[in-house]
Amino acid sequence: MNGLYTIILLILSNVFMTLAWYGHLKIQQTGLSRDWPLIGVIVFSWSIAFLEYCCQVPANRIGYDGNGGPFSLVQLKVIQECVSLVVFAIIANILFQGQNLHWNHILAFLLIICAVYLVFMK
Repeated sequence: MNGLYTIILLILSNVFMTLAWYGHLKIQQTGLSRDWPLIGVIVFSWSIAFLEYCCQVPANRIGYDGNGGPFSLVQLKVIQECVSLVVFAIIANILFQGQNLHWNHILAFLLIICAVYLVFMK
């Protein structure tokens, strides 16, 4: 169960991370934050990033084999990167309709999945 909790928390963490990193661009496109000073945009993004850390830190603590979880440190990192790219691709296609995936993006994702496989090989 710790592995499942870890992955669910990593997915939530990456949703918040992607919104913190790129959500302000969508808000700017709508005109809502066009006149915000840069510090206001930073504070807005950091408030979302706080939620990211509230999910990411427990995910790593629960999932780490040094704490009784099923994953090594390297496995946790590779899982996080894979989840990050999948979540980014989904959110980018929802928020930014013109950002299409091309063959090279799909190939890159497949190679990352291969990396996950290699990390879990004994």
